[in-house]
Amino acid sequence: MHRTMVLLVAAGLAAAGISAWASSAQTGPALIRITSTQSRYIHVGSGPGSNEIIRAKLFNKRITKTAIGRTEMRCTFTFGRGRTCLATYFLASGKLVAGGSISNRDIYEFAILGGTGLYNNARGTFTAIRTHKRPRREFLIFRLAG
Repeated sequence: MHRTMVLLVAAGLAAAGISAWASSAQTGPALIRITSTQSRYIHVGSGPGSNEIIRAKLFNKRITKTAIGRTEMRCTFTFGRGRTCLATYFLASGKLVAGGSISNRDIYEFAILGGTGLYNNARGTFTAIRTHKRPRREFLIFRLAG
C-alpha cells in the first residue's frame, strides 16, 4: 500500500510539472486583427534570387491612433511572381514570426512559425489583405492555435 501511494504521488507530481511546463510554453488560441501601413520598400536585383525588403508600421486604431509596432519582411523571388517570404511582427508583448510562399501581395497567407515573449512557441496562420494601394495598407489577421 505504501509503495502504491508513493508511486501515485510521484506520478501526480510529474503530471503537474509537465502541465505547468506545457502551459507556459503555449500561446493561443487567440485572434489578433490589426492593420499595417507600409513605410519602406526596397527591391534589390532582378529575376530569380532578387529580394524585396518591406517595413511597415502596425496599428490598432480602435485602441490608439499611434503605431503599436512594426513589421519587417524579406521576400526572395523564385520564378515569375513567386517568392518565399519571412516576416517578423514586433509588438509590445513580443514578436511573431511568419513565413511562406506567395505569388501576389494583394492577399496572402503564411504559417506562424513561432514567437517570443507573450507569443512564445506561437503556431497558427496569418492572412494579409491589401486595403489601400498608396500608401500600401493591409488588414492583418493572426489566428494563433497554440
